[in-house]
Amino acid sequence: MHRLQHLANRSLIAGVFDQSPALLRTKARETACVVQPIRLKTQGPAEQYGLKRFSTAEATVILRENGKMREKTLTMDTLNPQVKAVEYAVRGPIVTKAGDIERGLQQGQKHPFTEVIKANIGDSHAMGQKPITFLRQVVALCSFPELLNSPSFPEDAKQRARRILQGCGGQSLGSYSASQGVDCIRQDVAVYIEQRDKGVPADWDNIYLTTGASDGIVSILKMLVSGQGRSRSGVMIPIPQYPLYSAAISELEAVQINYYLDEDNCWALDINELHRAYQAAKEHCHPRVICIINPGNPTGQVQSRKCIEEVLHFAYEENLFVMSDEVYQDNVYSPDLQFHSFKKVLYEMGPEYFNTVELASFHSTSKGYSGECGFRGGYMEVLNLDLEVKAQLVKLLSVRLCPPVSGQAAMDVIVNPPLPHEPSYLQFHKEKSAVLGALAEKAQITEQTLNTVPGIKCNPVQGAMYAFPRIFIPPRAVEEATSLGMSPDMVYCLRLLEETGICLVPGSGFGQREGTYHFRMTILPTTEKLKVLLEKLRDFHIKFLKEYASLEEPKR
Repeated sequence: MHRLQHLANRSLIAGVFDQSPALLRTKARETACVVQPIRLKTQGPAEQYGLKRFSTAEATVILRENGKMREKTLTMDTLNPQVKAVEYAVRGPIVTKAGDIERGLQQGQKHPFTEVIKANIGDSHAMGQKPITFLRQVVALCSFPELLNSPSFPEDAKQRARRILQGCGGQSLGSYSASQGVDCIRQDVAVYIEQRDKGVPADWDNIYLTTGASDGIVSILKMLVSGQGRSRSGVMIPIPQYPLYSAAISELEAVQINYYLDEDNCWALDINELHRAYQAAKEHCHPRVICIINPGNPTGQVQSRKCIEEVLHFAYEENLFVMSDEVYQDNVYSPDLQFHSFKKVLYEMGPEYFNTVELASFHSTSKGYSGECGFRGGYMEVLNLDLEVKAQLVKLLSVRLCPPVSGQAAMDVIVNPPLPHEPSYLQFHKEKSAVLGALAEKAQITEQTLNTVPGIKCNPVQGAMYAFPRIFIPPRAVEEATSLGMSPDMVYCLRLLEETGICLVPGSGFGQREGTYHFRMTILPTTEKLKVLLEKLRDFHIKFLKEYASLEEPKR
């Protein structure tokens, strides 16, 4: 009975405070007599200490001073302006609207489609990808060590779990780790990097486990941003770029320096464009760091070894810190291409480069073949850091205590997978190959299908998890979008969502050359659903072109 009375009180209060201020005062007078009778008869802690308990109406009167409600401390006027400047298109307004439509469908609202297909974010498991069995086994064993006695788990998974638990405080995944991460996992990362890079040495003291790659990227940027005015740190980022970079730059009040990838050359990185962007930026800031995403997000290109060498030489000559985002290193689909790590190329350029260029490389559990986004596991390797600065980095990382230890365990499985002689190898290899094979097939389907649509041009999806096609938007549609204060590709993607249920991200959220329009879509849906998506997209685009072509006919 008391619970029902409590819920009635809450319901009434919520109803009152949902109203406008003028109506609130009226409601307060009307409901004062209603609220009073449903008070609990028992005295609570407030009365025991001589404190007075107010009804909703009485509290409303007390809160008012001189006819005005108490002002909020945090408003849009007092909000940190750097927070307002942050934009993250991957989870922007279109995604919010998609969520509203999805809830509406569940509640029986009518739309010209029966489901929302979210192709806006690289969340593999949300799109139906199955977990890698071995990874989940090891994490399960670490999370619930009693399972170590179960015959249902293979011995190689148990061995890894025991080793990880021995490195945890109290042999529990629930304890804090060191700020840099669990030592044995950092050691495994170093061994993985040496093997990946064909013997290039890796020191585990340079390995820092992170909360996904994003945590490491933001931490390094924090270290690099300083100065005022023309001495303020400038950060060179590719355009198109992953919006984490522009968001972090805005939050840190750094200066964003755009260098444009060459869309006509499959989004290749042009060294002449780097020089142009650098020289232009020197007029108003101090360029200190260059960021590269390889394979590319959102553009899906895989950089050649020659290109990487040119970037590193450029960074050496201009004394730039290099940040290499390599979270898609396992996602290379073109048979004539391969992933080259920036570290390996730097080593092959000789000691003058390898011992001097400051380089931070990033990897994650979220991409590749595992797609374990929710574990938030990752690492960064940082080379040639000044020893005093290195101590400052550890201090900065210690503020967030440590990355999730379950995510660290997941990262360990990615860098320390089953070996050919171990019992889990065959199943692991089969599952990994199936995931990467399906992604390669879907990359080809996406490129080929989009290129059959009039007004859409898509470069080969060489790697990563996305297509970033260029779309033709008729001048009349551009004018309409401009009159609404919106980018044309934002209007395009909104209409696509409302008419088909397909959720994509407009290219303007990633950056693009002026006068060009794009969208980013993942290739992660199942093959069947991807074909449905592409068919709906083709029909929508043709209809969109015809609609605006007919509107423009009277002008001719």
